[in-house]
Amino acid sequence: MTIESSPRAAIEAGRTALGIELGSTRIKAVLIDPDNTPVATGSHDWDNQFVNRIWTYSLDAVWEGMRACFASLAADVQARHRVTLSTVGAIGVSAMMHGYLAFDADGELLAPFRTWRNTITGQAADELSELFDHTIPQRWSIAHLYQAILNGEEHVARIAHLNTLAGYVHWRLTGERVLGVGDASGMFPIDIATGDFDATMLGKFDELIADRGFGWRTAGILPTVLSAGAEAGRLTPAGAALLDPSGTLQAGIPFCPPEGDAGTGMVATNSVVPRTGNVSAGTSIFAGVVLEGALSRRHAELDLLTTPAGDLVAMVHCNNGASELNAWAGLFGEFARALGSEADSSQVFRALFTAALAGEPDAGGLVSYNYLSGEHLTHLTEGRPLFVRTPESSFSLGNFMRAHLFASLATLRIGMDVLRQDEGVALESMFAHGGLFKTEGVAQRFLAAAIDAPVSVGEIAGEGGAWGIALLATFSINGTPGQRLGDFLATEVFATAQLTTLEPDPADVAGFDAYMERWVRGLATERAAVENL
Repeated sequence: MTIESSPRAAIEAGRTALGIELGSTRIKAVLIDPDNTPVATGSHDWDNQFVNRIWTYSLDAVWEGMRACFASLAADVQARHRVTLSTVGAIGVSAMMHGYLAFDADGELLAPFRTWRNTITGQAADELSELFDHTIPQRWSIAHLYQAILNGEEHVARIAHLNTLAGYVHWRLTGERVLGVGDASGMFPIDIATGDFDATMLGKFDELIADRGFGWRTAGILPTVLSAGAEAGRLTPAGAALLDPSGTLQAGIPFCPPEGDAGTGMVATNSVVPRTGNVSAGTSIFAGVVLEGALSRRHAELDLLTTPAGDLVAMVHCNNGASELNAWAGLFGEFARALGSEADSSQVFRALFTAALAGEPDAGGLVSYNYLSGEHLTHLTEGRPLFVRTPESSFSLGNFMRAHLFASLATLRIGMDVLRQDEGVALESMFAHGGLFKTEGVAQRFLAAAIDAPVSVGEIAGEGGAWGIALLATFSINGTPGQRLGDFLATEVFATAQLTTLEPDPADVAGFDAYMERWVRGLATERAAVENL
């Protein structure tokens, strides 16, 4: 490596791209060099709050987290490369999709941020799905808006604009109220032909609420939609001060369109062209498969979103992912420490996940429900984590852990069955990423069994969505005219990627099927727990 091509030289010359993603439990920043390789990272841990039965984050927490994350990144740049981070070539912001952020004409928040995790918009989602003949999940922004209207919430008349979390942060940093098409597709349905919000459905919604007398039309309060590759504004002096109060960061840096975590996951796993897909497993778990054409009909189990380039994606989204597994690992870690062990959390996870490989194919008759919050796919408005066994069950550590790992994939399986069996969607590659897959060959093997398809993992998505949005930032300034996002990723990012692929084991497939039969029958127990506990 020459001095001119060193990370330090790239950072000093501003030939880098910065991606920041606000995840559900961590805000992460990744700085990449001209070869798209991460050269520095930063992070800040945070978590949602359950306030007045609403899952939320305060806007103060958003900016405290953003500043702490950027400071962490700048410190890493200084420690690794002995240079002060004052500028970058481009910036991208990504965040949890969906939810409800409503602002008045003065830019003041009108109601607490309602995140994707809430399941409080059932009536609105059902009515809009029928009106549009298009599945509108409870977590979508338009469902939250219509539910607020149905609830008679007084703030609705004063709305000047709506946005997602990524769009809000981008707006405060650049002054631009814009949104990447992938994130926008989780606010309101997108017309694939135009790459914009569906005009016919906008008209239907305006007609639906016409008698309410609001002083706005829906198109006027939604952000402007942009596709990958577009420039979406520049860092303002006020935005630079907001992100870096030290005054070191310079204004004028170009931004790519802000995107949602689903879209950045697609980018980070090279899953943006038809017949490719990815599974992301963290606090929530979701699978996205890029389609070759429209589905035959509407399915409540499937969302229709888009890639950051505007291609149609069928998504299975589950509110509950690995949180319950994390809780059990914490308990076992506490027990290990009580015995005098110095095992850290990664060792605990590795031991528990590895034990699952020794479990029986169907988890020995055990069953678990990982529902900390409600789950629309199983029609539950709230969750109660639950573990159940019968006197005949085989209660071993291997079976116990296999049951919990299977539970983290069970709800996803419901939607994948609709996509692959009912619609016959072809899938050539499924890439898995997220904390669930860090222990080699365990969750990857069980996911292959759950969807009965090959599953690949690799280091290409090691930095996750923050790397994905950094790649989109690079594409916005370095992509050639007319170049498609898929071609850019295939030729300039993933050409030499090393993957490990596991084919589904027939015994695992049969075991997961047996577990699913038991799990579906036991949903009545979960519903009873919600009603009575």
